[in-house]
Amino acid sequence: MAKKIGIIGGGIVGLSSAYYLVQKGHRVSILDSGNFTAGCSFHNMGMIVPSHFIPLASPGMISKGIRWMFDSTSPFYIRPRFDLDLIKWGYQFYLSSSAIQTRKAIHALRDLSLLSRALYSDLAKELPFDFGFRDRGLMMLYRSREAEHEEIETARMANELGIEARVLSHEQVQQMEPNVRVSVKGGVYYPGDAHLMPHQLVTGLINYLKEKGVEFISEYSVTGFNTSGDKISGVYSGSMYSEFDEVIISAGSWSGHIAKLLNLRIPLQPGKGYSFTSQGMSNTVQVPSIFVEARVAVTPMADTVRFGGTMELSGFDSKINMKRISGIVNSIPTYYPDLTIEPPSVSDIWYGYRPCSPDGLPYIGRPSKISNLTIATGHAMMGLSLGPATGKLVCEIVEGISPTIGLKPFDPERLR
Repeated sequence: MAKKIGIIGGGIVGLSSAYYLVQKGHRVSILDSGNFTAGCSFHNMGMIVPSHFIPLASPGMISKGIRWMFDSTSPFYIRPRFDLDLIKWGYQFYLSSSAIQTRKAIHALRDLSLLSRALYSDLAKELPFDFGFRDRGLMMLYRSREAEHEEIETARMANELGIEARVLSHEQVQQMEPNVRVSVKGGVYYPGDAHLMPHQLVTGLINYLKEKGVEFISEYSVTGFNTSGDKISGVYSGSMYSEFDEVIISAGSWSGHIAKLLNLRIPLQPGKGYSFTSQGMSNTVQVPSIFVEARVAVTPMADTVRFGGTMELSGFDSKINMKRISGIVNSIPTYYPDLTIEPPSVSDIWYGYRPCSPDGLPYIGRPSKISNLTIATGHAMMGLSLGPATGKLVCEIVEGISPTIGLKPFDPERLR
């Protein structure tokens, strides 16, 4: 039976959920506090990365994070402040960083990532617009012996998990990049990874869904819910009120605040990241890469190259920290010596808040107290990569059918 469904949040997770729900004949409205073009899904690095099967919370991250915190240009930063939610999140992050917990998370992330990668291949064939999908893989580039050891070990684990990984020498990396000199010790190549142009995907999906009858409501800040028994009957935005049979919360880093309106606790911290795009670079970088030591991502997009990185836990701080940008800019000629990238002006820098759960796994599922609510958030840096798989699972939850992959690891109440 067709249902009237309200999706709170118009990023890639919300759009993917709408895509699969509309295919099943449901009537969908997407409610967004912005205008659908300002979030992480629109300006991210465009990477689809089954290679990223190790969660942020993993052995060694605590010591690395502490070391990075004292370097103003490092990949990781926590702004010191008394914040009870941050303290609780940090403690849960610490508990989740054990080897046992990480092993459990790895298999869940692998399954979700491989499902999403397969669905992106289908979307590239099914959707009536080009979103720049390219299956050129991803290279993890390293310069130090320590990073080499870690990446080779990760490659070994990847191959055991069914994710192809090839260890490359410096010469082999250079062969992959014939148009730009590469200064690295070596790299690991993941041929199953892919990339796309996120602004084309989001814009194209919005237009496609509108044609399919999806209602888009911008500037809709959720202020409350109307509930009856164990069900939500409607959503408030100030004096506005909308009735729904099902509600999905997929509002990224703001999902936790919205869930609190229903007395639900969804632990999240906004992980601030930056990116900027350099024009006129069609004959330079060919394969997306990540600088391992610098934690900087590089994605070729048509005649441009996008650079991005950093994880800054500073709350919803709207200030642009130019030291973080300097860290990204200064790392580029270290790995690509012939690329001279000028520091971007403030107006050319984008930043966004990635929704980070303490254990590095997204929240996908129904809370026990509300029978017609689905939570779909907490994807951190992998929202775009995991969007289609999450959307498909959301649709299966609403439909009441057996999910394509197990949902237990993504239980939104697992960290209570």
